Amino acid sequence: MRITYTPLFVSLVLLALSACSTAPPEPAPAPQPAKPIATPAPAPMQPKGEWIDWPITPGAWAYRKDGRGSLALFGEADRDAIFIIRCDHSRRQLFLSRAGSVGQNAKMVLRASAGMASYPAVNSGGTPAYTAISVSPGDIMMDRIAYSRGRFAVETSGLESLAIPAWPEFSRVVEDCRN
Repeated sequence: MRITYTPLFVSLVLLALSACSTAPPEPAPAPQPAKPIATPAPAPMQPKGEWIDWPITPGAWAYRKDGRGSLALFGEADRDAIFIIRCDHSRRQLFLSRAGSVGQNAKMVLRASAGMASYPAVNSGGTPAYTAISVSPGDIMMDRIAYSRGRFAVETSGLESLAIPAWPEFSRVVEDCRN
């Protein structure tokens, strides 16, 4: 008996054999990494309403003395202070610093129940970053803060505003610098 192969039969056999091919499929092209899009940092959340009504910034005061003078730190336990007042006895200057860094021409505004004052602010250059102002111990704003009704506010260009309780530690550092 003789077997004849029809063209249809041959095509089907070839098609079946090609389906059994062991050649691996071509790999998909590697995904290209997304290019980062430069977006400006979001503006800090600012408290709403009048500063005297802002919620008090969480934290507590701690007073210390060291070789340069005295200082009071405000912030949460086991974290870097968010606000510091330091008396540098050798310079007879007070330095008020708050956490964060600012750009050029920044201002720090201090508000108390008896008034406000604005000062040029600069980055302290340390790690962690702080923005600072320098004032004389006799600056009237230090007395306004000392006698403020329960709180004072610190507003700094580009940083979240703070409502800090006016506890005795602040005044103690001011008095240390005046003596």
